[in-house]
Amino acid sequence: MKKVITNVRNIGISAHIDSGKTTLTERVLYYTQRIHTIHDVKGKDGVGATMDSMELEKERGITIASAATYCEWKGHEINIIDTPGHVDFTIEVERSLRVLDGAILVLCAVGGVQSQSITVDQQMKRYEVPCVAFINKCDRSGANPYRVVDQLTEKLGHNAIVMQMPIGLEAEFVGIIDLVSMKAVYFDGDNGEIVRIENIPEKMIAQALEKRELLLDAASMFSDSLTDLILEEADIPAETILSAIRQGVIARQLTPVFMGSAYKNRGIQPLLDGITTLLPCPKDVQNWAMDMEREDARVLLAADTQNPTVALAFKLEDGAFGQLTYIRVYQGAIVKGDTIVNIRTGKKVKVGRVIRMHADQMEDIKSIPAGYIGALFGIDCASGDTFAAPGVSLTMTSMYVPDPVISLAITPADHKSEINMSKALSRFTKEDPTFRVHVNDETGDTIISGMGELHLEVYIERMLREYSAQVNPGMPRVAYRETITRKAQFDYIHKKQTGGAGQFGRVAGYMEPISDTDFVFENRVTGGAIPTQFISACEKGFKQCLAKGPKMEFPVTGIKVVIDDGASHAVDSSDMAFQAAARGAFLQAYAGAKPVIHEPIMKVSVESPSQFQGPVMGSLNQRRGMIVGSQEEGVICVIDAQVPLAEMFGYATVLRSLTQGQAQFTMEFAIYKQVPKSIAEELLKKTTSEKKNVA
Repeated sequence: MKKVITNVRNIGISAHIDSGKTTLTERVLYYTQRIHTIHDVKGKDGVGATMDSMELEKERGITIASAATYCEWKGHEINIIDTPGHVDFTIEVERSLRVLDGAILVLCAVGGVQSQSITVDQQMKRYEVPCVAFINKCDRSGANPYRVVDQLTEKLGHNAIVMQMPIGLEAEFVGIIDLVSMKAVYFDGDNGEIVRIENIPEKMIAQALEKRELLLDAASMFSDSLTDLILEEADIPAETILSAIRQGVIARQLTPVFMGSAYKNRGIQPLLDGITTLLPCPKDVQNWAMDMEREDARVLLAADTQNPTVALAFKLEDGAFGQLTYIRVYQGAIVKGDTIVNIRTGKKVKVGRVIRMHADQMEDIKSIPAGYIGALFGIDCASGDTFAAPGVSLTMTSMYVPDPVISLAITPADHKSEINMSKALSRFTKEDPTFRVHVNDETGDTIISGMGELHLEVYIERMLREYSAQVNPGMPRVAYRETITRKAQFDYIHKKQTGGAGQFGRVAGYMEPISDTDFVFENRVTGGAIPTQFISACEKGFKQCLAKGPKMEFPVTGIKVVIDDGASHAVDSSDMAFQAAARGAFLQAYAGAKPVIHEPIMKVSVESPSQFQGPVMGSLNQRRGMIVGSQEEGVICVIDAQVPLAEMFGYATVLRSLTQGQAQFTMEFAIYKQVPKSIAEELLKKTTSEKKNVA
């Protein structure tokens, strides 16, 4: 079958934790005959879902790494990426959405729009990814899909239109009504593989007509011919309605809503029809690159194999056969044997093995044409690198990478573990830009940093399983920061006479707090008081002081330094002298600028049965939490709060015991705020005693 680019769909499945993303992907693969038996996510049958290929994923019943696969449905080729729901693995969602043309936002019919749904939606907005919504779990007690549609509009600001109606809900959920064809659809057979189409049940016709009216009304905004047909009260072909909805989806101004239950195998085939009919093909989406030879001017890429190749490496994985690089080709094609250039390093790379992935299985292919996702073997690169044909100087914009908020020290149990640990760490940092490693200069400890407790826990577990590296984790540490609260002057002279040429440099000016960035350096020196060649040395000297603040040795942020005067010596002044003068000036002014400590505050969302609302709120207040709001959603109460990360360690255990194991919570980074005075004093004592111990 010849590949036609208009029949290609690159889609991602994103959602809040436990909304059923992986279960949905499993059903999609089954109905498209990519797999022949359905497995459970929790792996009760000892196999686990196809897309959760990592042992840890099967055990915990969660997705940790995004997995890519492809399937065919009615002549269309669908490349799917199943992404994790936990905010700790947010980079997996970021990098997937960066290279996808469309997405399915999965929502739970009971939970509705939850905290992580909001985060995923913001990520879709960032990369302008059109989406359709799928309301899953319509068979669960308490399911109310229409409430979820309202939340889509109110909480996420989507123009949500209902494409289907459920026939019955909870235990009575048996099928759906398609509002475009105005037919009832039922799913028979052991696994819902037989689609039976009937007339709409008599008692539901009036409601179906009412909902269809709303659907046509919303779709008519995107098609004049549809508006004319509505005004003429003529019969409207399904193609006209779907074509209008597709226009709205591609413009990100309409979100069609499908319904079903992935676990009970109902509503998946109509969703597949919706994916192929409504979501964009690579040609419908505008992808931009930057021309490095023309001061990063934006260049529109064409999804055409005849143009020079431009591709983005969006994910790295260390497989049994070496490094596997997942790649999305935007223009041209990557063919086996070709030479491509890594734009970041300027190195030429010969393409060896070209493959396409199905979870952890792979299949050799000859080329990856424009608009497709594939993988390359044995290519040395970093996540986010652009590859292009020789002579092309285009680069893709990189992904947004959030800063880590938590770190802990790890020590290997023995020499063998130490060697294996360093192998594991070098691989993990290459694969995951949110996972960072550094060695503490004073204690010699290896410190790993990440997005949350679960994030680091998973990597420690993976070191043991994949590399046999036994490591002992220390206590988690919070990423505190230092900043100043008021303006302070400096006027510092660095003088050193050591026989022969000495060192001399004077730097004067002031530092002040700045809110929206980490560091700003401004040169206002006039009349050559500091010769121009030494200005960059002054900036370098100030920057060197930012890594460790003088107050408690946390990184310093939010500082603007202005130099407006100074002095130099014809013989004794040098780069080194001015760097030292800048460091001295920083220390001189810092104490007078009233430094304070800032701590990461997390956005915490707790979902708990209503009867435990009081104890849950109390537990958050005890942790210096500020309750932002709480709402009743049926039998569940959702409490949103802002809590310092330092107080959230071990909260999962506390919450379980408070609510008889029925509550769950999610948290993600929100903002940095000043630490209360009493806590800052405790931190100071702790830091001082640690220093004494090291000494």
